[in-house]
Amino acid sequence: MNLTLRIWRQTGPADKGRMVKYRVEDVSPDMSFLEMLDMLNERLTLDGDEPVAFDHDCREGICGMCSLMINGAAHGPERATTTCQLHMRHFADGDTIDIEPWRARAFPVVKDLVVDRTAFDKIIQAGGYISAATGTAPDAHAAPVPKADADAAFEAATCIGCGACVAACPNGSGMLFTAAKVTHLGLLPQGQPERRERVLNMVEAHDDAGFGGCTNTGECTAVCPKGIPLTAIGQLNRDFLKASTTSAR
Repeated sequence: MNLTLRIWRQTGPADKGRMVKYRVEDVSPDMSFLEMLDMLNERLTLDGDEPVAFDHDCREGICGMCSLMINGAAHGPERATTTCQLHMRHFADGDTIDIEPWRARAFPVVKDLVVDRTAFDKIIQAGGYISAATGTAPDAHAAPVPKADADAAFEAATCIGCGACVAACPNGSGMLFTAAKVTHLGLLPQGQPERRERVLNMVEAHDDAGFGGCTNTGECTAVCPKGIPLTAIGQLNRDFLKASTTSAR
């Protein structure tokens, strides 16, 4: 396969940035998208040019680092697929592919295709944990959890924090990420002591970080590689409403 790549190049946060065209040849359909970028970077390095900076780590669809907008879609054209698990057989010989970083106020560009997702860390620091003393580890199944709650909590816990939801949202909202973290803790017995405080603090951190408001357009769930459903945001809204009406803050 021979492809034309139009890649966003930006030397730093203060640089204006621009799209630069590259030609890559002899791309195997069995390559992953990141392996194709590796091939481009090897050529750029040998030619004495600056390689394209992009985030990656596990390359197994687990860590969420491979954050790229591919032809205007977060993580590319395949549903429930991270960029590192996207293969070149989903493109055709002669295609032109646009590759850009996440576009969101809360995710400033660091360099090229790399963005700063510290805003997500701040949301987690605000309440994405359980600190209430729960005693020693209980025996298995000692704390019964209704199956519906267990399934919903597990579904929310699969969020890998990649930020695709933010990149796809027309408002740049991080509410699906926040909802996933609030929901998976709030549905379990261990998360109950801090449930109300957690949702208030995490939503406040979300807003302070510069994310936009959620208007339930559903673009976030359409691109989420783990399929976090929109119902997670509904659960967050219910918890937030209850906490807001009973909180002494």
